[in-house]
Amino acid sequence: MQENTKNMQKKFNISPKVIILFTVFLDVLGLGVIIPILPFYVESFNVSGMVVTVLFAVFALFSFFSAPILGAISDRKGRRPVLLVSLASSAVGWIIFSFSHSIYGLFLGRIIDGSAAGNISTAQNYLIDISKDDKERSKNLGLIGAVFGVSFIIGPLIGGVLSSISMKLPFIIVGFMAVINTILAYIFLPETHHERNTTKLSLNPFTPIIKALKNKSILPLYLAWLFFGIAISLNQSIFALYIAKVFSWTVIISGLLMTLVGIIISINQAFAIRKIWLKYFKESFLMVWMLIPFALGYLVMALPYKFAFVFGLIVTAFCHSTLRVVMTSQIIGLSDKKEQGENMGILSSIMSLSMILGPVLGGVTYVLSDTLPFILSGVILLITFMFVYNTYRKIKSIDHTNIEPVEVI
Repeated sequence: MQENTKNMQKKFNISPKVIILFTVFLDVLGLGVIIPILPFYVESFNVSGMVVTVLFAVFALFSFFSAPILGAISDRKGRRPVLLVSLASSAVGWIIFSFSHSIYGLFLGRIIDGSAAGNISTAQNYLIDISKDDKERSKNLGLIGAVFGVSFIIGPLIGGVLSSISMKLPFIIVGFMAVINTILAYIFLPETHHERNTTKLSLNPFTPIIKALKNKSILPLYLAWLFFGIAISLNQSIFALYIAKVFSWTVIISGLLMTLVGIIISINQAFAIRKIWLKYFKESFLMVWMLIPFALGYLVMALPYKFAFVFGLIVTAFCHSTLRVVMTSQIIGLSDKKEQGENMGILSSIMSLSMILGPVLGGVTYVLSDTLPFILSGVILLITFMFVYNTYRKIKSIDHTNIEPVEVI
């Protein structure tokens, strides 16, 4: 099959990078289609806002257990089979979700999807495998972020239009897009990981995490990644509900705001990260100081003014998209090549944990006060800044372009 894939690739003259980026595009496009309307669709089943946030969290719960194992399997068996299983799982999960007539079916669909959620982390491993050096690795990770942005420009617009026809239609389309994505990856996507890990594979999902906790050089960044994810996911689950309640904005406006975020992410990760941020600043510097405007952006969003909310949204989009690349690049830069898949899985698992805790915190705090989730995110990020600032004063820089102690003052 590998030989047939190479022949198809040569026949159509398509590089692995183009194939994997297109795979990510279709995968994220599906998410962009449904995110602005998901809370409203779930509420149509006559459930509370708390159930909406729990539905967000259940996917993360199952991917928390599956991601490290999938990453470890990709180190041993290759990236291609793991990605194919993950894409197929997404297709089945979304189709069940689309045609369900009860809230239990919605949960089943998200559980199936989360049980093999390795699409993005495995795609990142693909691009890391074909990167020649550290700069190309950061650039390639930025490309995935740019694809995210483009998908979130197009996706919400499609979702808004389709939802005006039927609330189920966007989810049906996403399911069939996932099927197409699986077929295309099966035909065109070659294997890129050839330095296989031959150690025994443990199916205990906590083994890689325990291993990560023992890695003192990376542990501070893992913790920062957790806080980073909590601050983001805390607001994502109540975003559409908040703007509808406070500003009386419709689903269409929610989609347009998501489109704005997508444009910002695309510009930032396709251009600004390479031409500005990483050109003039060290990764370690960005890792520390970008957290302050990120925190302030969320605090501004808590103000009951439309202009302040949009301004804060723009600031957080820039900071979020920059920090995601920087943090991922630094952690993977410290990883053994034979364990990069496992470490990427750990990153994915930690992000999943944050997406379990974040929506639950978001739901609880939103019930207490509609602005409290944004305030809490700002506070979490300020605490993260103090933690990371102190950490970087004590340890050597993990910026792979400079192994000197970090000067952050």
